[in-house]
Amino acid sequence: MADPKFSNPEQPGYVGFANLPNQVHRKSVKKGFEFTLMVAGESGLGKSTLVNSLFLTDLYPERVIPDACDKVVQTVKIDASTVEIEERGVKLRLTVVDTPGYGDAINCTDCYKPIIQYIDDQFERYLHDESGLNRRHIVDNRVHSCFYFISPTGHGLKPLDIEFMKALHNKVNIVPVIAKADTLTMGEVLKLKKRILKEINENGIQIYQLPDADDDEDEDFKEQTRCLKESIPFAVVGSTQMIEVKGKSVRGRLYPWGVVEVENPEHCDFLKLRTMLITHMQDLQEVTHDLHYENFRAQRLQSKDGDILIPETSLNLNQAQSSLQEKEAELRRMQQMVQQMQAQMKAAQKQGTGVTSHEL
Repeated sequence: MADPKFSNPEQPGYVGFANLPNQVHRKSVKKGFEFTLMVAGESGLGKSTLVNSLFLTDLYPERVIPDACDKVVQTVKIDASTVEIEERGVKLRLTVVDTPGYGDAINCTDCYKPIIQYIDDQFERYLHDESGLNRRHIVDNRVHSCFYFISPTGHGLKPLDIEFMKALHNKVNIVPVIAKADTLTMGEVLKLKKRILKEINENGIQIYQLPDADDDEDEDFKEQTRCLKESIPFAVVGSTQMIEVKGKSVRGRLYPWGVVEVENPEHCDFLKLRTMLITHMQDLQEVTHDLHYENFRAQRLQSKDGDILIPETSLNLNQAQSSLQEKEAELRRMQQMVQQMQAQMKAAQKQGTGVTSHEL
């Protein structure tokens, strides 16, 4: 008699591999997830506040805000903070890379180069670990997404914004964000969004494109995807302050004329930005690995003269193989020489034998 735990008589054609997604889910949840988010933009646009609002945590407990005198001589730094976040048994190892000092100097020429160097360094580290012997526990510190903050006081993109995005759009998934959207009216926000998108297209900048919803997805997900695509660039407001509104505690900013609720879709795109990040986090990682990292890997493995640069471990193997091939070739040459000498000796013996018989 069959054990009911291992059979399903009600479905005679049922094998059981439909449970594979559950296995993948359990394994992924047990292992945890890794994600690296970079925030870039001028100082004072609320980057740190927005990140703390997105993940309901304090990533910068000991940060010291420099004064005006320090900003004059401050250069672009890379500040990476990692925090372990757990929600309903799902663990996320979040690394937020901040760029203090970006755009603060009088001469901002090449101020984005330390950022490019950091992204390339993470690609280089991943390539080195991937080419090593122990590849089971590779820590993925590659930058999966970059929130680029755009000032709401300008009339579109500044030259520095265009130069930055053109320099990085082939290395990281850029998500444009309009900071401090509560300083604009709804009409001004829509006008600024159209202008930014127009300038992005005119300058050939490739920002992160949300994937289209599949045909088998439900209508709610399709509508959500359409709404998120129409909201780019996201106009956001960040705040960690809790304010009581109509007997309900909300996260927002208090002004003399009222309260701006951060998580109210009618006030800003904060919820849409967080939904985009959480819903498409896996796609951001896949695009980083399949597109940006593969482009870096191809360029890294190819030198200027077209030769292929081989990792050190592979280089040692190739050197050993080449030395073996040289030894084998030398042995073959020696064998050929021995065979030639033997053939000559046999020929000489035949000739000597023939001369003796003729004389007799």
